[in-house]
Amino acid sequence: MKIAIIGGGYVGLVSGACFAEFGVAVAVVEVDAAKREMLLHGRIPIYEPGLDKLVKDNVAAGRLTFPATLEQGIAEAEAIFIAVGTPARRGDGHADLTFVFAAVEQVLRALDHPAVIVTKSTVPVGTGRKILEMARRLRPDLAVEVAANPEFLREGSAIGDFMRPDRVVVGTDSEQAREVLRRLYRPLYLIETPIVFTGLETAELIKYAANGFLAMKISFINEMADLCEKVGADVNDVARGIGLDGRIGRKFLHAGPGFGGSCFPKDTLALMRIAEEAGAPSRLIQSVVAVNDARKNAMAGRVAAACGGEVRGKTIAVLGLAFKPETDDMRDAPSLPLIHGLASRGAAIQAYDPEAMAAAAPLLPAEVRLMPDAATALTGADALVLITEWNEFRALAPSRLRELMRGRVIVDLRNVFDPEALRAAGFAYSGIGRAPA
Repeated sequence: MKIAIIGGGYVGLVSGACFAEFGVAVAVVEVDAAKREMLLHGRIPIYEPGLDKLVKDNVAAGRLTFPATLEQGIAEAEAIFIAVGTPARRGDGHADLTFVFAAVEQVLRALDHPAVIVTKSTVPVGTGRKILEMARRLRPDLAVEVAANPEFLREGSAIGDFMRPDRVVVGTDSEQAREVLRRLYRPLYLIETPIVFTGLETAELIKYAANGFLAMKISFINEMADLCEKVGADVNDVARGIGLDGRIGRKFLHAGPGFGGSCFPKDTLALMRIAEEAGAPSRLIQSVVAVNDARKNAMAGRVAAACGGEVRGKTIAVLGLAFKPETDDMRDAPSLPLIHGLASRGAAIQAYDPEAMAAAAPLLPAEVRLMPDAATALTGADALVLITEWNEFRALAPSRLRELMRGRVIVDLRNVFDPEALRAAGFAYSGIGRAPA
């Protein structure tokens, strides 16, 4: 079986490498010449644990290719996946489908055999139906079917999520498309992965509903964290106490500085707009968006308060820039409004992230100093702000912090450190949802 994937970004590259690992012949079509050149030489343009080896092994086995043209890529492909970007449209929050429709049109005009066009990108409800109309209009001579197959990959653990998913969702009205995707996902069927077949619109909404619900859990526990600080409770214990309830679950109940990344911010905005236009506005999702935006913008003030209300002239060490560990993704990262807010208050900032330095550099104020390691970032700092919970930061001992830092203020936005150990070492510790000592 051969498939093509249009778009060699995060979703396209991970999906292509994993499908190839299943034994499928996969052609990933990447129109960015620089990215394609990197891939041809075994260099991965994104950071995702294990992806470099997976790509290398499947290229060597001849199952994964990066053809020079779209025509070469889609030749003889039974399924053609659209995995291009759907960013939030500037000004209104709608998903921008410019790249999706452009890719579909190019595929339809170049196609010379029956095939299934599958949206892997996150697309608003009704997109698959529009693609089907395009196919009927532009290629009435070919049997082109359409399916929606949303991805549920978490950055940092995407390969495991693809190989051992909670479920696979396929939306289509075509029995031919169902059969093609059944064969493609047979390795997952054999390990009893639930494969959920639905209509086009249902599959498209499942993706948005899933991300909206998870974002809602994050905003809920963040609001509970604020309440914990006022009443003397501990949000970690609250999260565990409610998360052990099987109806709630323990995942996505980690209080912090607000969610970011490539999915939740744009997908909650898009879901809000989809619901409004359908005449069924979601007040819950509207609140999630508002709560998260306000939380990220409030973090600089939280740090200033921990520093006595003033950060001008002080050196702040910032550990972690990416929106989460095990990725270099800076899209809507909470570190950005926090650092810009501190810089505007006159703080000198020394920042470090194990993987996101290059991606972060053009997004930060020019005066921010990007340091080569955590120790250098901490040297001479009046305060430490931990934003991203990379494992290497968890290992920082209080004695080492005392040795490197000039000041004794620690703002732990991920509740990584042991408050009692730090306070015993003379630090003024501030966490999230933890009452002051």
